[in-house]
Amino acid sequence: MLKQTLINATFAGAKVLQHYFNGSFTVSSKSMVNDLVTQADEESEQAIFEVIRKDYPDHYLLSEESGEIAMDSNIKWIIDPIDGTVNFANGIPICCVSIGVEQDGKMILGAVYNPIMNEFFFAQRGFGATLNENRIFVSDKTDIDRSCLVTGFPYSYLDEPNGPLPVFETLLRRGIPVRRLGSGALDLCWTAAGRFDGFYEHKLNAWDSAAGFLIVEEAGGKVTDFDGNYYSPYQPHLVATNGKIHDDLLLAINGKLPPITVK
Repeated sequence: MLKQTLINATFAGAKVLQHYFNGSFTVSSKSMVNDLVTQADEESEQAIFEVIRKDYPDHYLLSEESGEIAMDSNIKWIIDPIDGTVNFANGIPICCVSIGVEQDGKMILGAVYNPIMNEFFFAQRGFGATLNENRIFVSDKTDIDRSCLVTGFPYSYLDEPNGPLPVFETLLRRGIPVRRLGSGALDLCWTAAGRFDGFYEHKLNAWDSAAGFLIVEEAGGKVTDFDGNYYSPYQPHLVATNGKIHDDLLLAINGKLPPITVK
């Protein structure tokens, strides 16, 4: 029943996203001028809440717009009603609803749906990952210098050693293509589907990655923090790969990747 409620909630939020896409809606800023929230974000969140509360009124909710709605439950729903809000607000079809379900501190279900492109990603722990009900798997590339990567940047620059720009520069100087799509949830799903070989980001929230990191793992990939430790969505750093380039991407992020040997 959890699985069906998750699917219903994801589709309920996506219906709102689809209704407003390229239409008229209110837009305002949160922490910074480009940290946007739209009328569609808020209505999508409410549509998702209604589905979950109908079946599970006592479950814990954590959502981007409303924050924590704490309940005495071992089940937590981690919700991003629209991941990629800036894309959505500008009519760019790289945006989605993302919902993860955590039980006793462990992610057990994840769903990410981009209704504009009609791509529904889903994973249940131990049962693999799917795109529109077809199994997906990570890529099989072993050479980071032949990989295609994706990343994201925070709204405020993190001025720290091996921050977003130094790492980006390191990879670009090696000639590695690095894309920036604007939706962490879809970055993870596209890595799970083998479109990208790896994804990294310096500052994510739990709702950005809760569903997507499980989808990567269930597609055969590897997800850690920047130190190579098992990933928790409650800390900001994420590296997700096909597993074969993981160690080298960690070295690059930490400024330790050996230079290319010219032959």
